[in-house]
Amino acid sequence: MQKCYNIMITGTLQDIGFMALIEDIARLYELKGFTFNDVDGSVKMVCGGGNGVIADFLEEINSRGTERGVVIHDITREEIPFQIYLPHGFSRLYTDDLADIGRKLDKGIEILGHISNDTSELPGISKGIEGLNSKFDSFSTKFDSSIIEQKEHNQWMKGHLLKMDEHNKRMEEHNQSIDKYNKRLDEHNQRLEKILLKLAD
Repeated sequence: MQKCYNIMITGTLQDIGFMALIEDIARLYELKGFTFNDVDGSVKMVCGGGNGVIADFLEEINSRGTERGVVIHDITREEIPFQIYLPHGFSRLYTDDLADIGRKLDKGIEILGHISNDTSELPGISKGIEGLNSKFDSFSTKFDSSIIEQKEHNQWMKGHLLKMDEHNKRMEEHNQSIDKYNKRLDEHNQRLEKILLKLAD
């Protein structure tokens, strides 16, 4: 029997794609419900499913979340003792306010600062990009040549099909002529048969 649960996950969870991971796992388990970031830093959700399925779902979140670098302190769940109308499928609710957006922007600036402090790899990255661009240009040239050859082949095929149509038309006319000849031959044989019957009498 399907049941509904309130679930709360605490730890270092927000701004690292944790809700997207929860959404993917929930859809894998074909659960209904939703999840959202709360102002206290936790991630909360309401979802419906069998008790065993929910347990497997939460275990998968704990396992794959840890692999992603999520620090989970605790996962609590409680059954909702009354009917909850849940959306079909599972989705994220976006609850960011201006403070959340500002925090995320600050984190992005911090990451960019770390990148700008260590630019030793940039020349190698630049050379790698140039190499990829060169390969892409070569591929584009070959692809353009292939398109031209394909167009020429298509034109040849079009001409060949036109010739085939003409041939089929002539064959159809020839078959019609043979049908007419056979019909006249049948009529001739019938007349000949009547003549032979009269001679026999």
